[in-house]
Amino acid sequence: MKESLSQSLNQRLQQRLSPMQVQFVRLLEMNGAEIEDEVRRALDENPALEATDSSTADISTDDHDDTPFTETAEELQRADYRSEDDIPSYRFETSGRQYGDDWTEPVVATSGETLQQYLLTQLSSLPLTPRQQMTGEYIVGNIDDNGYLTRSFHSLLDDIAVQEGVELRDEELEEMLKKVRELDPPGVGATDLRDCLLLQLRRRPNTVSVNTAREIVANYFDMFSHKHFDRIMAALEIDSEALRDAIDEIKSLNPKPGALPEDTHSRDTSTHITPDFSVETDGDTITLTLLNNLPQLQIESTFSTDELPSQSRSTERRREAMAFIRQRRDDAATFIKTLQMRQETLYRVMSAIVQWQRQFFLTYDETKLRPMILKDIASLTGYDLSVISRATTGKYVATRAGIYPLKFFFNERPKEDTDTSSHEILAALRDIIATESKRRPLSDEAIASALSEKGYSVARRTVTKYREREGIPVARLRKEI
Repeated sequence: MKESLSQSLNQRLQQRLSPMQVQFVRLLEMNGAEIEDEVRRALDENPALEATDSSTADISTDDHDDTPFTETAEELQRADYRSEDDIPSYRFETSGRQYGDDWTEPVVATSGETLQQYLLTQLSSLPLTPRQQMTGEYIVGNIDDNGYLTRSFHSLLDDIAVQEGVELRDEELEEMLKKVRELDPPGVGATDLRDCLLLQLRRRPNTVSVNTAREIVANYFDMFSHKHFDRIMAALEIDSEALRDAIDEIKSLNPKPGALPEDTHSRDTSTHITPDFSVETDGDTITLTLLNNLPQLQIESTFSTDELPSQSRSTERRREAMAFIRQRRDDAATFIKTLQMRQETLYRVMSAIVQWQRQFFLTYDETKLRPMILKDIASLTGYDLSVISRATTGKYVATRAGIYPLKFFFNERPKEDTDTSSHEILAALRDIIATESKRRPLSDEAIASALSEKGYSVARRTVTKYREREGIPVARLRKEI
């Protein structure tokens, strides 16, 4: 076998970020709450970094007052912790407590009862045998947070046989399924939306509108979901008023019965928004403020010099100590600089947005929003597009008209040769749909023609894109009786 040597020349372009650039990008992506946590973490981890604020000065002025020293040993021990959250519970429990002393029993705050717990509580109040109780608990365990049963009938039989070692007859499982589906809230234990609506309608009194609604959901649910109202009226031989009453009954039902009113607070997963900027207007004057609770940072005094007492350490220990000091000091200096760069970058980006959307901040009229993309702000600030994107993602501005995400101000031009923003066209689209005939909703083609009459020349596919962005259904699903 012959061996040969070959030589080739390849040209490659590679970009590498410095540690400071990596840290800057990471800090820039953080919102107000995250950057405050990051600063606190840096202060805890790096002894060369310290905060200088007014609270520190106030504390230092009290060191030489004439107030008598009255702290107890227990209070001195508690003072060793940063905050009360870090103090172990036993520190608050004094062993020498006397009768009549103030005492607060610790209370655990609960987040509310879950749907499964609520159903099991009802189940335990029923006269059931141990076998039925086990079956009911297994069924409840397969109900999701919306109240729907996630397993089929035969899958439940197989699961109970394998996991519980109990061979159930079909009649036994059917009986317990019926009992579970009779629990509150109405509709729980359903297998799909149609089944859920029927369970709720069967609990309502036998009125004409309820009976009609049951008939529609049971036998004409596909027609109802596609809003073929004329075919439903013909099949049931009813007029539009009777159909309207039945539809009102159906609309009053809960498609997600698992969302209990009592449990709404505990299930609230909404995110609390902390604005990063504040914009105030006074006539034609706009004032922009960067909101944050960040302290002023500096290098701790003992790390600002390389001098060490030579008699206290050997040469090796001295070298290690100097390396530690330099490393921590460099890390602190880098963090302070990148934090300042982040604050300056955010302020410049928001200033450019306010400058570009000046008319909106003066009037808070969405139709005054100019078309704006990342490239426009990059041209004003000189930053890269990726920097603009990171600086505006997850950031909010507080105004007298409400809190807006910075991404709200970015909107493209429907056409390159127009200065009309997508927000202006969306406002016109919503107005057209709001005033259309509910019995004969406009198609996307008709909406495009109506927009053209208002002076907005957009294609049908653009109307479709904007309609879907707003969550507006197609004309067939907007139809009403």
